[in-house]
Amino acid sequence: METESEPYVRLTTLRQLHQVMADMNTARSLADTLQTVADGVVNGLGYELACVNLVRPDGDLVVAALSGNSAAEALISGRVGSRASWDRRLTMGEAWGDLRFIPHTEGWVLDEDDVPQWYTDGPAPRFEDEWHPSDRLFAPMYTPGAGGASCGELLGVISVDRPRNGRRPGAWGREALQMYAFQAAIAISNARLRANMQRALVRLEREQQALRASEESFRQAFEYAPSGMAIAEMGGDQQGRILRTNDALCRLLGRPASAMRRYAFSDLVHPEDIGTLLRTSAEGGRAELRLGRRDGTYVWVSLRNSVVADAADGPRFLLTHVEDIEERKRRELQLAHRASHDALTGLPNSAELRSRLSARICQRPQSLPAGASADSADSMNAAFGQFGEQGEFGGEYGEFGAAAEQAARLPHPSFDAYEAGGHAFDFHAAGRPYDAFDHHVHTVAPEDERDDGAKGLAVLFCDLDGFKSINDRFGHNAGDAVLIEVARRLSRGVRDGDTVARLGGDEFVVLADGLGRADAQDLAVRLRNEIIQPIRVDGRAMRVGASFGIGWAHCGMTADEVLKSADERMYVEKRSRPRQHRRAG
Repeated sequence: METESEPYVRLTTLRQLHQVMADMNTARSLADTLQTVADGVVNGLGYELACVNLVRPDGDLVVAALSGNSAAEALISGRVGSRASWDRRLTMGEAWGDLRFIPHTEGWVLDEDDVPQWYTDGPAPRFEDEWHPSDRLFAPMYTPGAGGASCGELLGVISVDRPRNGRRPGAWGREALQMYAFQAAIAISNARLRANMQRALVRLEREQQALRASEESFRQAFEYAPSGMAIAEMGGDQQGRILRTNDALCRLLGRPASAMRRYAFSDLVHPEDIGTLLRTSAEGGRAELRLGRRDGTYVWVSLRNSVVADAADGPRFLLTHVEDIEERKRRELQLAHRASHDALTGLPNSAELRSRLSARICQRPQSLPAGASADSADSMNAAFGQFGEQGEFGGEYGEFGAAAEQAARLPHPSFDAYEAGGHAFDFHAAGRPYDAFDHHVHTVAPEDERDDGAKGLAVLFCDLDGFKSINDRFGHNAGDAVLIEVARRLSRGVRDGDTVARLGGDEFVVLADGLGRADAQDLAVRLRNEIIQPIRVDGRAMRVGASFGIGWAHCGMTADEVLKSADERMYVEKRSRPRQHRRAG
């Protein structure tokens, strides 16, 4: 049992957050980007009102976009607040990382300053962390600094109001808003850069007399852009060959400009991403892929293409904007890992287990072979999850008791792989129905209680015996240490490619494919023998027992049905053994 765990984050929430962040970078203009930033706070972060205040050239901040309330938008859009008033607000209240929260007990002094604001009605809070109508929460946006840190100049401020759950944001909500403000600052900076680049490109198409001035403007924007940029050839035998790069791209890849001219992007891209590059269109194409550094490592980047054309001769060259998204990818992996893995043991959690199991089974069973009768279908159904009411389970599994079926650790993304330089960002997709089932290899189970050599996907449900007494006698810290060690022993006892997951409490599940009934029983015995060995915690030797139930997954069942079958068999096995034979701590 954990004493403290990471906040539970639904995958749906992560997908919404990822989508609104992606939308920020696809807006066509600065105005669209600002409105997308405001809409993203409302649609993805759970606030009813959001306002984007943008720093003007004179330093004051103007209300550039508002989402969530049309009346408030009509009231304050376009209004300006002085920089001095904003600087005062950003030093008051409580600092939540880069965020600034001003509770209603302090914010009343701001009612008379010149910052445009709206007023919301509502009752006084009933408990400590309830949102008060006069609470204020600001997320400053800074231009990206060295290494991606938000330590540059103030670009603007996102102000939010009225969380939909009625509470002040917790740790996850604060981190999400802070990360969103960081990404919004990058999107706004890039929108400004794209606007400048577009103006430069338009000037390139003008008459010959204005061409030299436009070229200089373009050169300045290209050379001093904070993100990497490259110019490549279009057409001919040298299609895609890099002609010119800016300092930012050379620094990003650790290669001098002279060396970059010997390559095309296809020479630098990671082998697994070459298909992504080839599918990226020249005009307006976007892609996220990995480019090789000089030291042999790879960095995640976002590529955005534009065609620089001549009115008379047509396309002349390709302009590619290269943005470093390594930190964003790292955070995505961390968030996905937290959502799909148990915080205590590091094993896949219940949701991830069901996702992997669902990916192996479809919604209907495999068609019966030609000539098969309805009776044979009934017998298959009986084998696929029905117990004998007269103790058939106990007869075959009774000696060990539901001797489990081998557990499996199907491949899953690991943060350790990232740290080792593998960049294993293969987020595991949830199982989905197979259209037409024509490419799906059906999962079947052994047809009866005897071992006829048939192989299937075994599901071993493990429940620890005597674990509660360890918690009661030695405390939860000792219990947590026992769970961690049991998880390690289970993981060590299965094959590569098998899955070991923790359902919660002292329950574990193992998925092991390609096993017969005897194989599954042998695996359960081996795992139980591993678990019952003494576990040393703080100088004490502790013991737990384990009861295993073996179920079989096959197409036509749901993941919950498979787990329920294995769970029931586990309890049959547990009841079949005398209490004194269940090893306690």
